[in-house]
Amino acid sequence: MKTLRLALAQINPTVGDFEGNVSKIIYYIEEASKAGAQIVTFPELAITGYPPEDLLLKPQFIEDNLDALNKVQGNVGDITAIVGFVDRKDDIYNAAAIIYNKTLIDTYHKMYLPNYGVFDEYRYFQADARCPMYKIGDTWVGVTICEDIWYPEGPARLQALAGAELVININASPYRIGRGKSREDMLSVRAFDSMVIVAYLNTVGGQDELVFDGHSIVIDQSGTVIARGKQFEEDLIVIDLNLEAVMMRRLHAPRRRKEVIKLGKEAVEKISIPVEKTSYEKRRVSRLRLSSLEHTVLEPKEEIYRSLVLGTSDYVFKNGFKGVMVSLSGGIDSSLVASIAVDALGKENVTGLFMPSPYTSKESREDVYALRDNLGIKVVEVPIDNIFKSYLEALKQEFQNLPEDTTEENIQARTRGNILMAFSNKFGWLVLTTGNKSELSVGYATLYGDMAGGFAVIKDVPKTMVYELCKWKNNKEGRAVIPERVLRKEPSAELRPDQKDTDTLPPYHVLDPILKAYIEDDKSFDEILSLGCEVECVQNVIRMIDKSEYKRRQAPPGIKITQRAFGRDRRFPITNRYRGH
Repeated sequence: MKTLRLALAQINPTVGDFEGNVSKIIYYIEEASKAGAQIVTFPELAITGYPPEDLLLKPQFIEDNLDALNKVQGNVGDITAIVGFVDRKDDIYNAAAIIYNKTLIDTYHKMYLPNYGVFDEYRYFQADARCPMYKIGDTWVGVTICEDIWYPEGPARLQALAGAELVININASPYRIGRGKSREDMLSVRAFDSMVIVAYLNTVGGQDELVFDGHSIVIDQSGTVIARGKQFEEDLIVIDLNLEAVMMRRLHAPRRRKEVIKLGKEAVEKISIPVEKTSYEKRRVSRLRLSSLEHTVLEPKEEIYRSLVLGTSDYVFKNGFKGVMVSLSGGIDSSLVASIAVDALGKENVTGLFMPSPYTSKESREDVYALRDNLGIKVVEVPIDNIFKSYLEALKQEFQNLPEDTTEENIQARTRGNILMAFSNKFGWLVLTTGNKSELSVGYATLYGDMAGGFAVIKDVPKTMVYELCKWKNNKEGRAVIPERVLRKEPSAELRPDQKDTDTLPPYHVLDPILKAYIEDDKSFDEILSLGCEVECVQNVIRMIDKSEYKRRQAPPGIKITQRAFGRDRRFPITNRYRGH
């Protein structure tokens, strides 16, 4: 039976860490070689990390990337390695190097460049039209990069019609809710329609706002998943591919013959790699059991939680912070952020800061310390009563005869922000902000107060989802890690007596669907009303969203999990008089 042993190295590179990335790539080349693989492949821009953004505008960065590729090339023996890097010719290209026996055999350039959502590839790269494929041993293999595979008539289709039995697609595809399913559905269609095995390799790890989930998959010629890599973890997936099954399916497909005739002989360039088959056979190990490659897909809430953990871990450790500090209020948002931080960094690297005010309830205090005990973290208490009074005293003359309002509330929040940043400066801790997407959407947050910090873990998590994740965490642990009362009590900023979030906002189960419709789905005012929302409510919410853009521009980066996150994913003018209602 004609088979090929393929290794997919699902690695976590770091942008700009050429030494570390090269070391990781060489390690996995060696591991794949030990496993008897004929081909080992690495993610899109594995050499540089993804996305390198404006580092690509620095000529020295491009040169260093090429030097790094040369180091990898010198460590490739009797195995074909496919490595993502930045190629430089007349322009720069998002590219894949095909290397065998210390020789750069060829370079594939990405043909379709994404320029939507978080992607900006036309800003940096030139697209190419050349469509090669490679004979590795006795197998014809197509190589494509990320966006290339999303086009039904793209290079993968051409390569398959030209005789490729396997198409390898290397990726840096960011996670968002539901993305794994949509990818798998698309890839299944590509494999089935082109009667080709598709090996989809994705990078893994956190990079600023983005999290890459791995979740690499191999799909056979009938559209069936035959291997699945881990989610949110590095992995080396080694699989034996049955290439005879590809031929058998094609023998029973007369419509394919007609398309091959239409294609012509010039569309795909064919390149042979002089593989030393005898040497490969000597190191071949026993056939792997396929069942060991079929990792179960995580259920949605765990998937979201794991993405937040990985995004937090990589942001903190890749940026060299010693630990983190979380402002604990006894509320649900700070409780979730603290839980994620502990899972991401270890309890010894997380410190809670409790800053009670005159309006902090007895229940909130109890819940802060219950959470401390459940997570095993240290909590520092710094009351702000006297500091708050000092502010009021200093402002008394100018504020005399004026009623108290949000000014006094925001003084408390900004006092807390100052104290948090003092701890950050003194101990080198990164402050994790605790605001959620619902609050940030409508500006229910204080600039230089509760928005102060370096990383916003749940910035893209709606309030209703915050509750769901906390319940999931408790169920997963089999105990109330997040105190049960935190899940039950009515949300409050506790900045004035008996304050409730609903004094200012609609209930979150009403607010969140409006936010999704307006921010993520771009629905019109009338379309939002058709969801059953009240006119005045929708008008108020949209007005708050639009007026708060200036605040969001000053918010720290945070992890993207939804279809459209604030920041690079949604670019809205601050100065704006348009009202669509």
